[in-house]
Amino acid sequence: MLLSPQHPPTFPLVRCVALRCVVVSIQHSSIIRSLALLPLVASCFRAATALSIQSSSSSSTVRSTSFLRLSRFQRYFSTTTTTIMSGSNEISFKRAKLDDDMASSKIIGTHSGTFQADEAMGVFLLRQLPDYRNSAVVRSRDLEVLATKADIVIDVGGVYDHSALAYDHHQRGYDERFDQGRCTKLSASGLVYRHYGQQVLKQYYPMLTDDLLKVAYNKIYDKLMQALDAIDTGVEMIPSGVEPLYRDSTGLASRVGRLNPRWNEINDLSDDKSADDLQDDRFAKAVDLCGLDFMSVMTSVVESDLPARKFVEEALLKRHENHASGQIISFLSGGMPWRDHLYELEKIHKLDDKLIQFVLYQDQGGMWRVQAVTVEGKAFVNRLSLPETWRGVRDQDLAGISGIKTARFVHVAGFIGGATLYEDALEMASIALKQQQE
Repeated sequence: MLLSPQHPPTFPLVRCVALRCVVVSIQHSSIIRSLALLPLVASCFRAATALSIQSSSSSSTVRSTSFLRLSRFQRYFSTTTTTIMSGSNEISFKRAKLDDDMASSKIIGTHSGTFQADEAMGVFLLRQLPDYRNSAVVRSRDLEVLATKADIVIDVGGVYDHSALAYDHHQRGYDERFDQGRCTKLSASGLVYRHYGQQVLKQYYPMLTDDLLKVAYNKIYDKLMQALDAIDTGVEMIPSGVEPLYRDSTGLASRVGRLNPRWNEINDLSDDKSADDLQDDRFAKAVDLCGLDFMSVMTSVVESDLPARKFVEEALLKRHENHASGQIISFLSGGMPWRDHLYELEKIHKLDDKLIQFVLYQDQGGMWRVQAVTVEGKAFVNRLSLPETWRGVRDQDLAGISGIKTARFVHVAGFIGGATLYEDALEMASIALKQQQE
């Protein structure tokens, strides 16, 4: 079944009104007031989106699944601009809106039956490219059907050959990895991401420089794609011999797996719907779900992580202005994703012997926070914690113990503390460094 969104006249009308609001605001008000209108403008865009989504269907001789429903949520990730100011330089990360009406005549092939996040994500990624935009999908394990009906095949067929547009990973001797030293082989979606991932990013962010494109490409693999590869190729998250304290079934692979029809669900089917129809419908939902996760991670990486990188590097280069040790850096405000950038930039600038121990930043309430940097790859192990005698102590009690007048608190785990004044937050970090050296 092929679905095609329609755009009624109300959509361009509402969109024009929203854009006019921005123009009038900028012409007749201050920048601050203009920014205040952005939530209203965004609401207008969302309202226009909701009015614009319709669908129609037509029959097809090939059992295929179309995922134009993705246009319903892609709009919510494709109408904003992230802009940062650094001195006189303005850096903008603007997402392009893909053409929801475009439908490629090419067909994507994958296997039928029980599905996983692997091939669902692979289908989503391919459908973001002009060559396969909104392509139909044929699901079959019949190699003749795939050879005659599909223009590109993923996760079935026993062949990995980029020149032949064949991307399977189940064959003997296969050992493709994203880069050297990775714990996992590439699954089908990993292969698709290897060959087309940067093109997908360029579709949405055509203004990215080559350097930033590469950073985003690697970060998305680390944050999302690697886990799908590892799960699909059978790499255990926990080392052998270590008993996990709990099981996590909230990840994308688990959520996609639960979309498969239950073993006894076929008993609930109506006469006009077959088990294959049900499976295809659920696979369409799996692609939607994978698309939501990919768009969310991509948006976070490009529009939050990348703009932050410049500020982290600037703070790192000015580290000796903060403290003679060069092991304390500071940001003007919190909430910025700095940790991964810091690990990478420490290597780039060769800080092997003088790693950053503490990060200072001001929170939304105006308090200056002093946060310990964790050991790379660890969530709860600090390079250096705040002094043990301060942990779990607050306000006047903390000020008395530490000798720091405006010290406000230290977490019982010693990973973060706070003070009213910047100088006192810096002193908290300084004392921790001194105690380490004694």
